[in-house]
Amino acid sequence: MSTAQQPDPRDRPARLAVGVVGAGRVGPALAASLQLAGHRPVAVSGVSDASRRRAALMLPDVPLVPPAEVLQRADLVLLTVPDDTLPGLVEGLAETGAVRPGQLLVHTSGRYGSKVLDPALRAGGLPLALHPAMTFTGSPVDVQRLAGCSFGVTAPDELRLAAEALVIEMGGEPEWIAEESRPLYHAALALGANHLVTLVAQSMELLRAAGVEAPDRMLGPLLGAALDNALRSGDGALTGPVARGDAGTVAAHVAELREHAPQTVAGYLAMARATADRALARGLLKPELAEDLLGVLADGTPGTPGAPGTSGADGGEGDAG
Repeated sequence: MSTAQQPDPRDRPARLAVGVVGAGRVGPALAASLQLAGHRPVAVSGVSDASRRRAALMLPDVPLVPPAEVLQRADLVLLTVPDDTLPGLVEGLAETGAVRPGQLLVHTSGRYGSKVLDPALRAGGLPLALHPAMTFTGSPVDVQRLAGCSFGVTAPDELRLAAEALVIEMGGEPEWIAEESRPLYHAALALGANHLVTLVAQSMELLRAAGVEAPDRMLGPLLGAALDNALRSGDGALTGPVARGDAGTVAAHVAELREHAPQTVAGYLAMARATADRALARGLLKPELAEDLLGVLADGTPGTPGAPGTSGADGGEGDAG
C-alpha cells in the first residue's frame, strides 16, 4: 500500500472564495460541499434566527455579513433565496454596483434558467443556474446526500463546462436543461416530490385513524417497492382497484373518506381519474370495466350491484390494492 500523502484539495489551483446570499436549507449545504472540494467559504448572509443558526452549524467561523458585502468578498456567489425573491435581488445587486466583472453568480432556483441573472451579466458577472434535484433538511446530512444528486444546469454555452465542473465538484450529476424548458422541468419535480409528501402524510393520517400504531413502518416497504417499480416500469407498475376496474371498492373508499377525512376526497378522486386514464391507455384497465369506475369517480357512487367491476372478485393478486 502506498504511503504517499494525498494532496490537500485546498492546494488545487483556481480555488474560489465562496459567498452565500440566503442561508436557507440549500445555500449552506452547497457551500459546505464546495469547501470539501477545496474552495473557501468566506461570507454568508442571513436574516432570520433560523438562517443564522443554520449558517453557524453548516459553515462555522464564516462571518455573517449583508448581501452586498458577500459579493465584495467572494469570487463565486450562491444566490439561494426563494424563487419570487430572486429577480428583485439580482436587479438590486446589479443596480448598486455590487456585482464585479468576472464574478460567478449561481442561483439554485428550479423555476428560472440563467436569463434571470441578465442584470448581473450586464454588470460583467458570469451567470449559472444550478438546481439540485433534492429535498434539503438544513442539516449536515444534506452534504452527504449531494453525492449522486442530479442538478438541473442552465448557463450560456461558453460557461457550460464551468457549470458542469462545479456540479461534479459537489458530488452531483449535471443534467442540461434548456432555458425555455426550466418551468416544465420544475413542474415535473414539484409534481413528483412535493405532492408525494402530501400523499404520504395523508396516508399516514388515515392509517392512524384506522388504528395502525406504526403507519410509517407499514408504509415504508410498500412505498419503497412502489417507487422502485414506478422508476423501473412507469405505467407498467400500476396496480390496485383503479387499475383493475374495481368500481365497488373505489366507491367504498370514497364513502369512507367522506365520512372520516372529507379533506382528502378531492385529491383521491383526482389521482384516481389520472390513474384510470393511464391504466386505460396502457391496456391494464379493461374498457368494459372502465364505465362503472368512471361513473364512481364522477359522483362517488357505485354502479349497479353485481355489475362487472363492482365486486372486486379479481382483487387477490398479491398487491397492496
